[in-house]
Amino acid sequence: MRFSPHEPHELPEPQPPREPGKPGKPREPREPRKPREPREPRKKIWVAAIAATTALAGALTALLLLLPGNGGTSPHPVSADEAQRLALARFRAYEASPAEVTVRLPAAETGDGTITVRAVVDHHAHRAVGAYEIVDDTRTVQGLLAWDQEGIAVARPPAAAPGAEPGRTRTRPPAPDIVTTAAQAVRRAGTLKREEWTRRPYSTAPLDRALRLVVSVAADRPDNAALLARSGPLWLRDERLDGHGYGVFSGPRPTPSVSASPADDSTLTYWIDADGNLRRVTARMSPGHYATVDFVATRVRTVVPGAPWTKG
Repeated sequence: MRFSPHEPHELPEPQPPREPGKPGKPREPREPRKPREPREPRKKIWVAAIAATTALAGALTALLLLLPGNGGTSPHPVSADEAQRLALARFRAYEASPAEVTVRLPAAETGDGTITVRAVVDHHAHRAVGAYEIVDDTRTVQGLLAWDQEGIAVARPPAAAPGAEPGRTRTRPPAPDIVTTAAQAVRRAGTLKREEWTRRPYSTAPLDRALRLVVSVAADRPDNAALLARSGPLWLRDERLDGHGYGVFSGPRPTPSVSASPADDSTLTYWIDADGNLRRVTARMSPGHYATVDFVATRVRTVVPGAPWTKG
């Protein structure tokens, strides 16, 4: 310690000298310190907190997606990419021809019964041939029909064979199998002559409108995507059919209205995949009643026969 001559200082009191050979007072032993627990690095704490927050957010998102009404984006006007898909759909249908189609619609305005047509359509020739089945509470009616852009032809029931004995009728022997598929219908139609069909023009009946849609849905070139987008089509939702994903679109509208709902503005709805392939079309026949056209197989080898269109 340094002393200053200008400040008074008290000197320390002298201690008596320790006697030789006499030990001093022993010190009490100190308790050993407990080892400190190692601290977790702050970085690990932040990482754990962020991971927990992310997991919670993911769980909430998954829960919201499972709730009704939160499965995706609401309907909206088509984007440029979606308009391109829609513009390709009719051309893709043309390229995939001949194709097997199944048409289903109510048999009556009341919704009682169903009409099912299984057919092969050739979009290059604008013709189709198929088997129809009408089922209601009292009956089941089956037969063959063919149609093009001008109208419908229905195959007549087998007539009595010439040379039958008086008082007895002899009809053509029945086919070995029942016509229930599109391929069977085409084979049976190929055995009929032109005079064995009854032709008529289209009417406004729901079945006629649905059949006319089948032969008019394709085009030999893509539509103009920009013009199509301005005509008011909407993306409605995504949907899976037979394990494949499709975008569901409402068709173009003659007078687009931003405030109107898709169901009120468009009578046609299309199911189109990411490559522009058309899988399904529905048409509203009347409020609450729809016809469904499913393209169940494409590029089939079955050829639509010439009858009833060939002459002679």
